[in-house]
Amino acid sequence: MDNGSLNARRRSRELRRVAEERLDVLVVGLGATGAGAALDAASRGLSVAAIDAHDLAFGTSRWSSKMIHGGLRYLAKGQVDVAYESAVERGILLRTTAPHLVSAHPYLLPLTKAVSRRQAALVMSGYRLGDGLRAAARTPRRLLPGPTRLSAARTRTLAPVLDGDGLRGALLSWDGRLLDDARLVVAIARTAAAHGARVLTRCRALRLTGQGALVRDELTGEEFDVRARVVINAAGVWAGGLDPEVKLRPSRGTHLVLTQGTLPGLIAGMHVPIPGETNRFALVLPQRDGRVYVGLTDEPVDGPVPDVPEVPEEDVRTLLEVLNGVLETQVTREAVAGAYAGLRPLLAADGHTADISRRHAVLSHDGIVTVVGGKLTTYRRMAEDAVDEAVSSAKLPARRSRTRKIPLAGAGPRPSGVPPRLAERYGSEAGAVHELVKAHPAKVGLGITEGELLWSVRHEGALDEGDLLDRRTRIGLVEQDRDRALPATRDVLRRTPRD
Repeated sequence: MDNGSLNARRRSRELRRVAEERLDVLVVGLGATGAGAALDAASRGLSVAAIDAHDLAFGTSRWSSKMIHGGLRYLAKGQVDVAYESAVERGILLRTTAPHLVSAHPYLLPLTKAVSRRQAALVMSGYRLGDGLRAAARTPRRLLPGPTRLSAARTRTLAPVLDGDGLRGALLSWDGRLLDDARLVVAIARTAAAHGARVLTRCRALRLTGQGALVRDELTGEEFDVRARVVINAAGVWAGGLDPEVKLRPSRGTHLVLTQGTLPGLIAGMHVPIPGETNRFALVLPQRDGRVYVGLTDEPVDGPVPDVPEVPEEDVRTLLEVLNGVLETQVTREAVAGAYAGLRPLLAADGHTADISRRHAVLSHDGIVTVVGGKLTTYRRMAEDAVDEAVSSAKLPARRSRTRKIPLAGAGPRPSGVPPRLAERYGSEAGAVHELVKAHPAKVGLGITEGELLWSVRHEGALDEGDLLDRRTRIGLVEQDRDRALPATRDVLRRTPRD
């Protein structure tokens, strides 16, 4: 029997046990907010199960810009409270809960001919206000340096791909970035499980009621009634399908994945102003593996919400045009190795989706608490607010939220003597992962080994190749990489825990 089958059987047995109980809280959705709600509720001493129709981080949470940001964009709109909340949550992640996954990263705003001196002065003023929020949120400068202006020569050392003609330098700012957004969700879910939450993937909520939910085991087709005193609907862009009172206007954000070597020597990320727009920028973010991500479009989406959004060719053209506006050598369509799109669960409102507030909302009625809106950076606060409402509406005996001070799985001291790449991905667990890597060193793709895939199957709940290639790792972002990795990945899934 293979590892994936063992995990699936264990999960089905757990689901049957859950169906025999009456829980305090049932969480639907295992993106960052749902996993965060499971952790918050379980750490308060409540009995909790969290389910998802697919896998951890299957939806919007794995399609982000990989930024943990301080809300500078919200400052520009006068939404100081939203910006401050972002800065506080960024500080919590950097200092306490996920320092192994979140770190500071430099970003350049190139001062090209298209950026007027007045615009540059306004942006720098915004950066300084953002640094004030950092101080107000008590994030030390050693974790997040302040902004500064760079000369053209210094700018070219950090981003030699920039067109030097008319380049006056750059504005340098610092913000948080994630090594991998899906790995953050996995860490949250594992931490929730360590606090007693039952985390069940491939379990679809068919109908929510004030007394729980009708769910279906997607592996066996069996249906169960799961009873709970309160249900938290954290299904993101799919929340409206479970709660008709919730009206959403999803927004599509597209990112390109450029092949290794496309932007040689790029060290810093870049914010590239979008022509004709105020306070909107494309993000250029170099990755450890040599790839570069380029985003972000922001377009409203009408009609049914797909499980995995497609990337329109128009989005690809738009992002390449913005990027090529600042480069010395143009990036062609052939350099785009892959692309991904995520749908943000924004509350319905008038106007362009880029202008809709990123404030989250907690809506409650008849034993169902729905949390929508917000952003990845503030997942913990969203989860706390949802659980607060659940506790209040169901009159549950529970402590106050403790998640500001709960380190996520892997957040402890990194062991010595392990490869830096493993330390960056696994934090304090890197030593245990390294032992598996030494026993199974064959490379699968992007430097990732069979030992790491085995770790994901044995300790991170991966059930199939999609879980491994598309969420526990990001090999699947490029179809050719995914195809090359499939045989070895399937072989890992066939191995028993005794190998």
